[in-house]
Amino acid sequence: MSTSTKLISHIKLPRFVRVDQSFPHSELSDVEVAESFAEQIKQIEGRVKPGQRICITAGSRGIDHMPMMLRSIADWVKAHGGEPFIVPAMGSHGGAVAEGQKALLESLGITEETMNCPILSSMETVHVDTVDGLEVHIDKNAYEADGIILCNRVKAHTSFNGPFESGLMKIIAIGLGKQHGAYTCHAKGDDFMSQRIETIGKSVIKNVNVICGVALLENAFDKTFKLAVLPAEKIESEEPKLLKEAKAAMGKLYFKDCDVLLVRAIGKNYTGAGMDPNVVGRCANPKLKMGISSQRLCILDISDESHGNATGMGRADLAPKRFFNKVSMDDTYPNGITSYNTSCYMFPMIMDNDKEVMQAAVASSLDIDYDAPRIIMIDNSLEIEHILISEAMIPEAEKIDEISIVSEPFELEFSAEGDLLTKIKER
Repeated sequence: MSTSTKLISHIKLPRFVRVDQSFPHSELSDVEVAESFAEQIKQIEGRVKPGQRICITAGSRGIDHMPMMLRSIADWVKAHGGEPFIVPAMGSHGGAVAEGQKALLESLGITEETMNCPILSSMETVHVDTVDGLEVHIDKNAYEADGIILCNRVKAHTSFNGPFESGLMKIIAIGLGKQHGAYTCHAKGDDFMSQRIETIGKSVIKNVNVICGVALLENAFDKTFKLAVLPAEKIESEEPKLLKEAKAAMGKLYFKDCDVLLVRAIGKNYTGAGMDPNVVGRCANPKLKMGISSQRLCILDISDESHGNATGMGRADLAPKRFFNKVSMDDTYPNGITSYNTSCYMFPMIMDNDKEVMQAAVASSLDIDYDAPRIIMIDNSLEIEHILISEAMIPEAEKIDEISIVSEPFELEFSAEGDLLTKIKER
């Protein structure tokens, strides 16, 4: 028994109940998404000519309908006589190497076979402009194409605010800019991110044949509720409006605070920050207040889709050895260097197992009822419809209209090694 284990062995974990959080179900079906795309893409009829090589962007996120949409765009280009190809547009993700970026796409179901077109992955960029002292670079394969079609989700960013956060302009400036573009955008910190994304995005649209952007908006269930095809000349004016819609539809934890927040898994497939501060709190930018407030934030695992990229772990207080053993420094640290931010890449305090993580979180919290701690458990920052709360939070939950308690109190189940076996949602 370790010294740490002895110090926390007296902590008895509380019972929990299963809770459902209610959000509007506004998602579109596959058929509705396809129909919306087919109708809106008519805006750019004539902009793709027979024989033209058309580049389509693909990011590193697990976005609803993204594989389907990329394939639909490629098929549309072919139907108009063009020759489509896809490029990874993800800044420094995938370890900032071409092979890693292509592997990320494969993990999202985006392959040459599923897309029925080539995927050209390279970190080489071309200098296309210098504006306001910023060197504007884009992916060499994209630059050499006859036209570019952007595709990305429009949503709130995790560390800065502005008219352009995550979306079409960002996939130009940072995605197509590769590591160079990401490094340039982050160079003056979060306060200037939106401004730099706009400046670089506008420059690329002016100097390169960007045909259009296909924007996907997701609701609280991470399902597509709107699709918008924006001709290149309308991206600057229309994307900020889409961002407002996306923010209004976001999910959240309806509780204002808790003693301990436990996140079962972080990962780049959930959000660029590993876990979304809009949900879990603790934004890297201290000027922004978002998400729930907690004394202790715990993480238990990394998603398989994140390939060991543990971006965001520095926001957590505790994690188990299982988490530590999955971290790939080669996949994680390039993001920290590129973003000029080391705080989100520091290791939490590492405990032997999940149970000790929870015990240590309670033991190290100030001024709480140690016999009845207020604990919330979520699977990840994307899937928050179903959560667990400790018994002490039941009176609070009963006062929130959007919350339903759906089980009787129960004890958590752990393996002999101390790994958490209890699932958030009963299967």
